[in-house]
Amino acid sequence: MFKELHPNIRIRIYTSFLSRVIGSMIFPFMAIYFTKELNASWAGILLMIQTVVQFIASLYGGHLADTLGRKRMMVAGEWMKVIAFLGMLLANSPWFTSAWMTFFMLLAISISSGIVNPAAEAMLIDVSTKETRAFMYSINYWAVNLSIMLGLIVGGWLYNSHFFELIVALFVMSLITLWMTATLIIETYQMKPSQRSTSSYGLKPLIQSYQSVMKDWPFLLFTLGGIAVLSIEFQRNNFIAVRLEKEIIPQTFSLIGMGHLIVDGVKLLSLLTVVNTVIIVLFTAFVSKWISHKPDKPIMYTGFLLFGFGYSFLAFSNNVLLLFMAVIVLSIGELLYVPTRQSLLADIVDDSRRGAYMAFNGFVFQIGKMVGALGIIAGQAIGGIGMGMLYILLGVLGIVFCSLGIRMRTTKEQPNPSHLATKKVPS
Repeated sequence: MFKELHPNIRIRIYTSFLSRVIGSMIFPFMAIYFTKELNASWAGILLMIQTVVQFIASLYGGHLADTLGRKRMMVAGEWMKVIAFLGMLLANSPWFTSAWMTFFMLLAISISSGIVNPAAEAMLIDVSTKETRAFMYSINYWAVNLSIMLGLIVGGWLYNSHFFELIVALFVMSLITLWMTATLIIETYQMKPSQRSTSSYGLKPLIQSYQSVMKDWPFLLFTLGGIAVLSIEFQRNNFIAVRLEKEIIPQTFSLIGMGHLIVDGVKLLSLLTVVNTVIIVLFTAFVSKWISHKPDKPIMYTGFLLFGFGYSFLAFSNNVLLLFMAVIVLSIGELLYVPTRQSLLADIVDDSRRGAYMAFNGFVFQIGKMVGALGIIAGQAIGGIGMGMLYILLGVLGIVFCSLGIRMRTTKEQPNPSHLATKKVPS
């Protein structure tokens, strides 16, 4: 079935996988890099600036994807990455080192990602159909998880000792992805002459573009549902991480022929994350085949509930076996809701502004991260059991908001019988 997908989809999955494998060997460790080269406070500030810049760039990139075309923006972004990776390479060479130059190169990489990602996501919708989208997003999600897992494993071993060589590999990979994007991707979006004559690239049309998105209540409700569910996931590295680190008593496990392994709260969280990733990688193909040709909405809602229930046990339980069972439950929920939500999102956006809609959808992740950070404060007030109940509530709210958004979009698209003119039969 993968070979039946549009060539653009296959090429995008390939390029995304290749760039993420190498990128995951470096970027997750940049907080360590800036802490070492500058200090912890500067590291936090610089990485926060990087996140904000990427989000702003994605808003403009989404608008330009609807103005200039998908491929044009993707190629421009890939060129910017090549130049930025070259600068990052020079800033960390054996002959010259500059943390500040590295930071500005990272800003350029963030801007390029903001330009590429909305255009690429809009392109995926352009060339897919309602029947193939769930499968497409399942395969893409599998590739993302596999690439991140492989990158983190290799990066954890090589980051300290071979940082320069990793950047060389990242630069070479950026050249390959640039070539694949420029030569193999086919443009999928052509503006109508009426749109082209009124379009501009300044700030005013950008604001007007997103004003129309902000007035689209079905999409906003669907986005709120996504924020509710993503807020649960971002608790793992916030409240859940803090709780496990404080409450889990280190335990020693005997490994046959390999000595002993001492597991504390931090290591336990790492193991739980690995199990979640492995389940996603191993079972995505099976689940995507199972959900194909089945209605998306019931599967997505079931996924929301399983996701919330799984995380609810992580919020208060200290039983190691129960924690691993909870990860299995939430992983099943994740496998069910991620591709179906993406498929329904593709159906709910305005076809004429797909780039802007997909860029605005980035709010789901940004606000989810903010709510995840607030979970540490909330956990101090209501405790683990209270947080577990909150996660289930967020799953339910995800169902409610998404259901309302889909219902409003369906109602809006249905013709109103009262507006249909009645034909008069000549006597």
